[in-house]
Amino acid sequence: MKMERYDINKDWAHSGVITAGDFVFTGYCAGNADGNLEEQINGALDNLEERLKIVQLTLSDVVRIDALFSNIWDIPTMEKVFKTRFGGKYPVRKSSQTAFAHESLLFQLDAIAYKASTCQKDKNSVK
Repeated sequence: MKMERYDINKDWAHSGVITAGDFVFTGYCAGNADGNLEEQINGALDNLEERLKIVQLTLSDVVRIDALFSNIWDIPTMEKVFKTRFGGKYPVRKSSQTAFAHESLLFQLDAIAYKASTCQKDKNSVK
């Protein structure tokens, strides 16, 4: 299995994207840090999309998201945005509340995507 690192930030000592076999790991996706919650969720997804493009993937390839909130009761706002951005192809999700070091940050996410040319990516089963 081959592993590659992308979007490396030496000052922060982290990689924004790591491919390991058929899986792609992204971390610290955040954006619009001074905006309202909905703007920050969209900004985090924009950041995720930018990172996925590095390895020729899209949001439809995301299989898991770890969503971090400053207030866990803001989940309905995330769900509203996800319904628009994922178009029914929703990833598995875990949501947690945390204290961010950046005072105005309300939301960030980490994600795992799947990259394989030999699999059927979507069965289109919606329940």
